[in-house]
Amino acid sequence: MKERARILVVGGGYVGMYTALRLQRQLRQEIGRGEAEITVVTPDPYMTYQPFLPEAAAGAVSPRHVVVPLRRVLPHCRIVAGEVTAIDHARRTATLTTLATDEEGTGPRRLTYDELVLAPGSVSRTLPIPGLADHAIGFKTVEEAIGLRNHVIEQMDIASSTRDPAIRDAALTFVFVGGGFAGVEALAELEDMARYTTRYYHNVEPEDLKWILVEASDRILPEVGEDMGRYTVSELRRRNIDVRLGTRLESCADRVAVLSDGARFPTRTVVWTAGVKPHPVLAASDLPRTEHGRLKCTPELTIEGVTHAWAAGDAAAVPDVTADRPGTHTAPNAQHAVRQAKLLGDNIARSLRGEPLQTYAHKYVGSVASLGLHKGVAHVYGRKLKGYPAWFMHRAYHLSRIPTFNRKARVLAEWTLSGLFKREIVSLGSLEHPRAEFELAAGGKPSDEASGDPKGSS
Repeated sequence: MKERARILVVGGGYVGMYTALRLQRQLRQEIGRGEAEITVVTPDPYMTYQPFLPEAAAGAVSPRHVVVPLRRVLPHCRIVAGEVTAIDHARRTATLTTLATDEEGTGPRRLTYDELVLAPGSVSRTLPIPGLADHAIGFKTVEEAIGLRNHVIEQMDIASSTRDPAIRDAALTFVFVGGGFAGVEALAELEDMARYTTRYYHNVEPEDLKWILVEASDRILPEVGEDMGRYTVSELRRRNIDVRLGTRLESCADRVAVLSDGARFPTRTVVWTAGVKPHPVLAASDLPRTEHGRLKCTPELTIEGVTHAWAAGDAAAVPDVTADRPGTHTAPNAQHAVRQAKLLGDNIARSLRGEPLQTYAHKYVGSVASLGLHKGVAHVYGRKLKGYPAWFMHRAYHLSRIPTFNRKARVLAEWTLSGLFKREIVSLGSLEHPRAEFELAAGGKPSDEASGDPKGSS
């Protein structure tokens, strides 16, 4: 290496973790000699394997097994639990806040770097819909997945114990907005789980549950192809799931979901999975972006027009050199993110050593989706699968992709045990406000969030 390199990785998701993992392997000797330093700044000190969130919500996988602790897999990197709020690449500085920023009272910190890797991922794309911020829940984090599971079971408890038909109907109505992977898989897995759970309620039947999928376009799961998308719609409707295509959510104020087709559903559950948008930190930087807010990148994963800056994944608009149509970018999904991250780590090491960079080229091989236990759809290498074969391929593929042998073994063990024993149907809603009961016992008042809701999740 020509000189000492301080590498800053912003984000600890797919790209952030895999890039840092690749760098600590490629630069092992340089790190040992003090010639290279890798710092990873991430809000959470773990990487979430998002394809397993629906199974975590359904109770098939423990939530701790769908996350990978960064400090364990990146022992030669410095992990900072914080969030980068602004980047001045011209001065090679990043402004960040940490968990101790407020207590220190010194304001945000500034971190200097030599090489920048921007991999903050994306955030939920919301719309100014009345009541959305007050009543809806997202589905991007493991906390949201487990909170949603607790909430669904708690609504069944409410319905089982009330004598008011209006309260019962609202509790047993679940509205999911968004027909992509997150929305369809989350709805299908939770519906499967809830239908199983009804056997333990004396006065709640599967037919009492009302599941509604709202999608603004005329199809769902576009990644698996039009034919598999139509099959998915028919499969969901066969399970009495109300799939409404070409429909938008216009309001969910006062716990009433109002749709663009005029339908109104009193409900205590609205799940928002209608797309994502680039992380706000990209707008707080001096780096070039596309009209959609993603970073302009080259096929070598550098950021156009600047030096010593790299990006990949959801935050990056990477040219797809395998596409027939010029100007096409790679899709912002995990399949590309993992492969881009490995090349990104290699290219940074090559750049530091003065070696030529390689071009990212990967043709999309297809997609798999789970629709509940033993049900799924897949379109891989031109082959279309549905039912049990697609579900098995979904599990096999993602088991091979989740990082570390430790997590692979734990997930496989849980799947094996779930085939031998019955599902867990416990709601731990009080996890969201664990001090509420103690505050009441100590003579205090519960927090605003927990007041009127001792269990917490609703």
